[in-house]
Amino acid sequence: MNNFIKHLSSKKTFTSTPISLVNITKNFSPILLTTLQLAIMLTVMMITLPTFAIEITSTNKTTDNTNTSRITDTISTNKIKSYSSGQMTNSATNRSKEDLLETLQQKIIRGETDQSLNKSLDATRDEVIAKKHQQVAKSSVRKSANNFATKPNMSNTSRSFSDGSFVIYEGFSQLIEDYDGDSYYQTFSVTFDADLVNHGAHVEAVVYAELYLSENGGPWEHYYSTDSFVIHGESTDDEFEVYSTLGQGFTTNHYDVLIDLYEEGYPNIVASYSSDDSNSLYGLPLESSDYDLAYVEYYEEATIHGGGTSVLALIIIFILLLMRYFQNKKTCRT
Repeated sequence: MNNFIKHLSSKKTFTSTPISLVNITKNFSPILLTTLQLAIMLTVMMITLPTFAIEITSTNKTTDNTNTSRITDTISTNKIKSYSSGQMTNSATNRSKEDLLETLQQKIIRGETDQSLNKSLDATRDEVIAKKHQQVAKSSVRKSANNFATKPNMSNTSRSFSDGSFVIYEGFSQLIEDYDGDSYYQTFSVTFDADLVNHGAHVEAVVYAELYLSENGGPWEHYYSTDSFVIHGESTDDEFEVYSTLGQGFTTNHYDVLIDLYEEGYPNIVASYSSDDSNSLYGLPLESSDYDLAYVEYYEEATIHGGGTSVLALIIIFILLLMRYFQNKKTCRT
């Protein structure tokens, strides 16, 4: 670098007045001389590199692989997706809340939606009720044809309690998972206690339930059918709970819950319980996971497009100003 400066000092440059660069640099402090050398090096670099850019990438903290699969799983041609798991609370195989949530996670990973398992029907409540009566009518026709040449055995007829003996004593909900923190949840649970009244504590009945959601007062849309389970008189130990994760197609809104109870083998609703009976089933803040993003990833790019010519010109002007300053300073001294 010093040899380069000495080489330049042998020539007259920059101004009309002859100036020796070596004489000028004698008046420079070591710091200023180093600065000048760095400026010249930068000038050479800018000639060889006409432009430069700086990219700054900032990525938020992401969730684990399970939550990532939750998001990617929502990309599908199906309009609605949900994942549910239900159980009797007094069952010998009763699982904890954590176990049920883990079951939901595994279903999501495997793609076992309620729709693919025929546990969720793309139908309104009225359509579900009509379908059950149609199925019974078809079944009755088949039974009549089969029994035409066979004498019915009355001792084999089953007993029904579908005469007003059923009641859902209590129903409530719990809000569980909200990943984006907007107070709208993608995972929730509904628990209810169905009883068989006026028939003694030891009388049993086999029942199942159809669960519905109503978005902001709209029609009741079916979202889950429970398995059949046994209730014992008016026992409080036969509650049934359903944990559900809404996977896709449920917009951010408030939803009411309705539970229809059926006796196994019969088409009529034997008991109902809804948001009209409990505030705990009214106006649940819900959204599907395609609205409740598990993570937020953002990308910022700051690019500085500096033309080599413009930067070079600034450096040359800076050097000329320094030289002019020391020339004037030397003139004043003489």
